[in-house]
Amino acid sequence: MTATKGPLVDANEHNLNGTDTSSDAREASATRPMRADAARNHEKILVAAEETFALEGVLVPIDAIAERAGVGIGTLYRHFPTKEALYEAIVMTRVTQLIDTARHFDHSADPGQALFEFLREFARQAAEKRDLFEALNQAGIDVKSQFSDLLGELMKAVDVLRERAVKRGAIKDDVSTTDILALISGSCNAAGHNGFDHDGLQRLIDIVIAGIREPAER
Repeated sequence: MTATKGPLVDANEHNLNGTDTSSDAREASATRPMRADAARNHEKILVAAEETFALEGVLVPIDAIAERAGVGIGTLYRHFPTKEALYEAIVMTRVTQLIDTARHFDHSADPGQALFEFLREFARQAAEKRDLFEALNQAGIDVKSQFSDLLGELMKAVDVLRERAVKRGAIKDDVSTTDILALISGSCNAAGHNGFDHDGLQRLIDIVIAGIREPAER
């Protein structure tokens, strides 16, 4: 992934504390468990970065993110020594949460309802993060290619839900996971462009669900 040139370009190359920002150092740091206060700061920074990027774009000064998070600039750089690292953490965290959600629904006793509830949750999260991912896209960050492996894991997790629903006779067997997610994503985009609220989006998702159900399940 190529970091966007902007107010953070110097910080991308040299962090404020002079610590090692090599990939080996980042990997070693990632394997160490965080203290509770460090974990709280980590999440606060991620949330603040998401909100700031969505509202003001990805070229916003790093100080604005630290201020919104309520942490010092040094604390921010200890967690995310480069702007690229912050982008990656945001995407990885949110996609991983969706994977975990899909795997949670995999244990449901009703495979059809498990798939449908996951699709509603997927749509809700996608709609909430739409402005953020549009900002990343406009900055030249190709989420699909940069995170293809992680998105592949998500696809596999959703496919498990789809296959269980098919075996139970809850949905049509000629609808692929790719078809379903494309329909959900399209609904999210349509809802965003037309100014739909949460209820409006969920109505679109219910229409998609009605379309993939087996007739006897309607």
